[in-house]
Amino acid sequence: MDNQASAAKMTSLFLTTRHRLWGLPMAIPRLETARLLLREWQEGDFDAYARLCADPEVMRYLGGHTFSVLEAWRHMAYLVGHWALRGFGHWAVEEKATGQFVGRLGFQEPQGWPGFEVGWTLAKDRWGRGYATEGATTALEYAFSTMGRAHVISLIHPENHASIAVATRLGETREGATTVLGRPVEIYGITRDRWLSRGVAGT
Repeated sequence: MDNQASAAKMTSLFLTTRHRLWGLPMAIPRLETARLLLREWQEGDFDAYARLCADPEVMRYLGGHTFSVLEAWRHMAYLVGHWALRGFGHWAVEEKATGQFVGRLGFQEPQGWPGFEVGWTLAKDRWGRGYATEGATTALEYAFSTMGRAHVISLIHPENHASIAVATRLGETREGATTVLGRPVEIYGITRDRWLSRGVAGT
């Protein structure tokens, strides 16, 4: 197990708090890594999320167009609603050193989706720091060890080499290709057995 994964272990990793989320009582797990807090969404996250969604480099492989303020609000509401309807979803990612919102990371599987997916989107000024790998490692450990999932995928645009590199570091391998919402994506995935055989958090 590497130092980063060791630091992400479970002191308060699987701390679950009862949180009233915009009027909906929900149990949202908070996961903690060495540098990140994966937490419930708050209305105060919106300005930073709208800036992220307005960045053409961030959105390049997420549909290829930026979001207006209204579109960003609707998408944030989708992320919140996914927790309410499915019991899992994308967390807001907070940088522990600064307390700043720096992106989103977690799971989704809406109706018609190819499978249970782990994904990540981070603000451009936090790229290159290993945050996606760090956060997704902890999320995958949660999916396999706490949620009991047998298989997790990541849907990645074929030209998104940075995210393909993250998926590879996580131990995911290419399983095929498909089209989602009119966009071509590569399917990367990993099974619970393969995850556990690598050692917790992928050594």
